[in-house]
Amino acid sequence: MLKQTLTLITLTTIVLSQAHGQSLIKADGSSTVYPITEAMAEEFQMAQKNKYKVTAGISGTGGGFKKFCRGETDLQGASRPITAVEAADCKKKGIEFFELPIAYDATVVAVHPSNKWLNEITVEELKKIWEPSAMSKIKRWKQVNPAWPDEEMKLFGAGSDSGTFDYFTEAIMGKAKSSRGDYTASEDDNTLVKGIGGDRNSIGYLPMSYYVENKKSLKALAIIGGAKAPVKTGVLPSKETVENSTYFPLSRPLLLYVNAKSAQRLEVGEFVKFYLKNAQAIVPEVKYVALPAQAYTIAADHFVKGKTGTVFGDGHYVGLKIEDLLKKEASH
Repeated sequence: MLKQTLTLITLTTIVLSQAHGQSLIKADGSSTVYPITEAMAEEFQMAQKNKYKVTAGISGTGGGFKKFCRGETDLQGASRPITAVEAADCKKKGIEFFELPIAYDATVVAVHPSNKWLNEITVEELKKIWEPSAMSKIKRWKQVNPAWPDEEMKLFGAGSDSGTFDYFTEAIMGKAKSSRGDYTASEDDNTLVKGIGGDRNSIGYLPMSYYVENKKSLKALAIIGGAKAPVKTGVLPSKETVENSTYFPLSRPLLLYVNAKSAQRLEVGEFVKFYLKNAQAIVPEVKYVALPAQAYTIAADHFVKGKTGTVFGDGHYVGLKIEDLLKKEASH
C-alpha cells in the first residue's frame, strides 16, 4: 500500500503542530496528488537535514482550494485545474498563485477481481450508470446492458470535494459535478479500494496509482472512449496509454498550486524548486506518469520569473494530451 494510509485525524494533528525550531510548509488538497507531495516532502526534509517541515493533508481538490484561497495553506495539490469560481475566490482574498503541472494520471474504472463477464465498458454505459437520472432507474447491471447479469450494482466513487469526482463527471457526463448521489463516496481513495475489492457486484472509479498498488483486489476495465477517442477499441489504463493519449477521456494532468506570497519565503521557494527538479525521478516511484523534462523546465522558469495565474481559463482539460499541455504552458 502507498503511504497515504495516514488517518485524517493523524493528518490534522500533524498540520496543526510545528516542531520547535523548524519552518513549517503547509500543503493540502487532492488525495491523488498527496502521495507525490508526501514523497517529495520526505526527500526534501532529508536533503535539508530536517531544517524545514512539510505537512500534507487530504481535503480533496475542492476542499483544499477553499483553504488555499483563504490563505491557510502554502501549497495546493489538484487533480483538475482551478475553476473560475475558485480563482475568483482567491482574487477576492488577494491570493495570487503559481500553477505548476507535475504529473499525469488516469482515472481507472474498476470492478471486483472475481468479475469474469465484464472486461470493457463504453463511455455511454458509464454515463448511463452515473448520470443523475440513474439514481431512480438504474439499480441492476441488466438495466445498463441486457447482456449483463440481473444483479444489483454496488457503486463506489470519489466524494464531491474530490478533483477525481469533478474530472470523472466532466469527462463522462460532460458537466462537472453532474452525478447520481446514491453511491458510496469518499475523498479517501483507500476507502474506495476496500469497497470495490469487497463486493463482487461492485463498480467504481479511482486514481490509477491506487489501482496499481492494489491489483490483487481490483480489476481495471478497458474504456471505449466514443467518437472523439483516438482509437475505437477498449483501452486499459497504463503508463503507455496515458503517454500516447489513447486512454481517453480519463487521462488528466495533476497540478501543484503555490501561494505567491508564500513563495517569497525561503523554505517554500526551496521546496517548490526541489519538487520540480526531482519530479521526473520521484513521480514514477509513486506510480504516476512523469511529464517530459521540458514540462518541468518550463514550470521552473515560470516560477522563477513570477508568472502567476492559470492557463486553463478556457475550461478545457478533459482528454488534454501531454503535448497540448506543453503548448499551453509554453504560451503562458
